[in-house]
Amino acid sequence: MLEQYACIPQKTKGRMHAEKPTPYRNEFERDRDRIIHSNSFKRLQYKTQVFVNHEGDHYRNRLTHSVEVSSIARSLCKALNLSDDLAEAVGLAHDLGHSPFGHAGEESLNECMKDYGGFSHNAHSFKILTYLEKKYAAYNGLNLTWEVLEGIIKHNGPLPKKDLSSYIRDYDEINPLDLTKYSSAESQVASLADDIAYTTHDLEDSIGAEIITYKDLEEIEILDKYIHDIRNTYQDIDNSRLIYEVSRKLTHHLIESLLSQTRDNIIKHKIKTESDIRNLGCPLVDFTVDVVNEVKIIKEFLFKKVYKHHRVVSVTLQCQNIVKSLFRLYDENINLLPFSWREMIKDDVNNSKMSIIADYIAGMTDRYAIKQYQSFYNLKFANADL
Repeated sequence: MLEQYACIPQKTKGRMHAEKPTPYRNEFERDRDRIIHSNSFKRLQYKTQVFVNHEGDHYRNRLTHSVEVSSIARSLCKALNLSDDLAEAVGLAHDLGHSPFGHAGEESLNECMKDYGGFSHNAHSFKILTYLEKKYAAYNGLNLTWEVLEGIIKHNGPLPKKDLSSYIRDYDEINPLDLTKYSSAESQVASLADDIAYTTHDLEDSIGAEIITYKDLEEIEILDKYIHDIRNTYQDIDNSRLIYEVSRKLTHHLIESLLSQTRDNIIKHKIKTESDIRNLGCPLVDFTVDVVNEVKIIKEFLFKKVYKHHRVVSVTLQCQNIVKSLFRLYDENINLLPFSWREMIKDDVNNSKMSIIADYIAGMTDRYAIKQYQSFYNLKFANADL
C-alpha cells in the first residue's frame, strides 16, 4: 500500500501526447519499458563510468551503473512505501545524456559549448527523452509521464530560471514542470541512489584496477573498520572478496541512514501529500548528518586518489582531445554529420549548428568516438595501463 504522499501511477499528471493506458502495466512501468527499449539506453553499455570501456570487462559502465541505481532506488522506495516503479524509471534514465568517456567527455563538450549555452549531461538526458529519441510515429521523444520527466530534469534539485538552457525553457513553456520546486520523494530517492551506487562501486572498481590499495582505504575511518572486521571474521579472505564485502557493508550503511533520516523528516515536516514534498523548500530524502559527512569524505578521497590519479588523468586527456577534435571537425565540415542531423539545424544557424554537433557527439559510444577520430586523424588509440 503506497503512502498518500507517494506518486500514484493512476494519478499521474499525464503525458505531453495523450495515450490510452495499457491493461497489463501501470504508467510508470510503461515509461520504464520505453526507456529500456530506447537506442540511448542500449548505447550506455559502451559508455565510460570511470574506466574507459575497452580497458576491461568487469568495470562498471554507464549501463551497469544505471541498473544498480534503479535497483537501490526500488529497494528504498519499497521500504518507504513509495512508488518503486517511478524511482526505477528515473534511475534507469538519469544518465542517458552522458557523452562518451564519462565526465571527461562532458567537460570537453561543455568547454566547446561555452559560448552557446554550455553542455550538461542532465539537460541532455531530458532532451533525449523529449526530442532526440525518434522511434514512435506520432511524436519525437518517448512521451514519458510528467513525473518521470520531472525526476530527470530535477536530478540535482530545483532549477533556477537563470540556469535553464533554451531547450528546457521552451519545453517548460509548453509543459510546465514546476522547475523551481523540489521533485517527488521517488525522484529524490533515485538521486541519492545514484550517490550510493557510484560512491561504493567506484571504490570497488578502483581496487580492482589497482589504482588504490587497501592501505589507502584505511585512511577512511568507516572503511578501516569494515576491513578489519571482515579480516577478523574471514582470516584467509582474498582481495576480490574483501572489497566486495566492504562495498556491501557500506551500501547497507548508506541505505539504513537514508531510510532513518527520511522517516524522521516525514514526521518532522508533517508530510501528507505530494504537494507538501514539492513545496517543502528543502530535500525530504536525505542521509543522517554523520553519514552526510562520511559520504563527503569518501567523495573527496575518490576525487584525489582515483579521478586525479595519473593513470586516469592520462586517459582522460586523450579522451578529451578526441571530443574536442571531433567538435572542431564537424564545426568546420558540417556536411560530415549524417543528413538527418543536418536537417535539425534551425534558422538560428550558428547556435543551432553548435547544439546539434554537441548532441551528435554526446550520443556516441566510447568506441564509436574513437573510431570516428581514427578515421579522420589516423590515430592508433593505445591501451593505457589501467
